[in-house]
Amino acid sequence: MPGEREPSATDLIWSELYESYPEMHSCAEPISEAWHLLRNVLYADHRVLVCGNGGSAADSEHIAGEMAKPCALARPLSTDVQAALREAGDDGYLAERLQGGFAVIPLVSQAALITAIANDQGADLVFAQQVIAYGRRGDLLWALSTSGHSPNVIHALRTAKAGGMHTLGLSGPTGGAMAALCDSIVRLPGQTVSAIQHSHQLVYHALCLAIEAERYASGPAPGSRFSRDTPGITSTGRRRT
Repeated sequence: MPGEREPSATDLIWSELYESYPEMHSCAEPISEAWHLLRNVLYADHRVLVCGNGGSAADSEHIAGEMAKPCALARPLSTDVQAALREAGDDGYLAERLQGGFAVIPLVSQAALITAIANDQGADLVFAQQVIAYGRRGDLLWALSTSGHSPNVIHALRTAKAGGMHTLGLSGPTGGAMAALCDSIVRLPGQTVSAIQHSHQLVYHALCLAIEAERYASGPAPGSRFSRDTPGITSTGRRRT
């Protein structure tokens, strides 16, 4: 109809999620809150640390793989970055082949560090110690746990809160103990671990695609380091006015 707004790229991603998986409608509000929290942290040029155990550890690496490099869209470098590369002697190879990325770092990948922490300090501290080392005020810890009770995840979330970081959780239906430590938590349906993990995958894929689409669907993101200015954020990820 005349005057109706054309759906945006992000609108289409959310529509596809909810039309393909109607059971996700019950989680629509927390998913929206998670998206606003995640996008505002990243757009403010902060980092996202991701953690989980077992299948959730694999998901942590998967999330980083979708965010640190292109997922579904080309992410051309900003003109500022391309100019800086030329000044550093690039003949065009780097400017053409490198793509924009989001600073999303999995805490599950460094075997030597993780085993050293487990051996010297305790296996329940493998994520919390990395939050101490890498996390900064304004960054975000994204934790995945189907039960919501994993001790190493709980310790990491508590450490992140103490350090002034934002916290985001994907859990099973109850949220478990992690719910009280998350600024935003998406409690996802499923009666088994595998079913909950499948729900996690649906949601984090949609979140990653929506972040990418909003930033890059209409071309390169403006500004240095592939970012643009955004308003401040609250602990729930909502915009401050």
